[in-house]
Amino acid sequence: MKIVLQRVREALVKIEGKVVAGIGQGVCLLIAVEKGDSEENAQYLARKITELRIFPDKEGKMNLSLEEIKGEVLAVSQFTLAASTRKGRRPSFDKAEAPEKASKLFNYFVDLIRQRGIKVETGVFQAKMNVHLINDGPVTFVLDSKDLDLPRRSP
Repeated sequence: MKIVLQRVREALVKIEGKVVAGIGQGVCLLIAVEKGDSEENAQYLARKITELRIFPDKEGKMNLSLEEIKGEVLAVSQFTLAASTRKGRRPSFDKAEAPEKASKLFNYFVDLIRQRGIKVETGVFQAKMNVHLINDGPVTFVLDSKDLDLPRRSP
């Protein structure tokens, strides 16, 4: 799984001009599920994201986690993060998981974060969405569950 995490003051998702999800202070997550990703990948990233110390303490130092500030999460599926742009001019999406499997793992990931007591809003899987956010900092991180060094399952 690949995730672009942006620390936000607020974020929302619109579909056809209508707001379908929104949060206040917290993180906006753009999430790609890749072939071979497993529940262990989702568990690793859910724990990492909720415990990562990326919010300022009283001295302005990044020292507080999403859990500690009682922040919120906007999770948006974005298969294009799994793209390869190495060859040619058209991205290849061969690494992206099939929609049915990707949706299942995405929802499992979201449930893991909710189980940690964090409010989570989501976009609509496979919908054309407009994501609006105010990046706080700006602070942005790219996380990859390959960092866990789990054996990858074959597709």
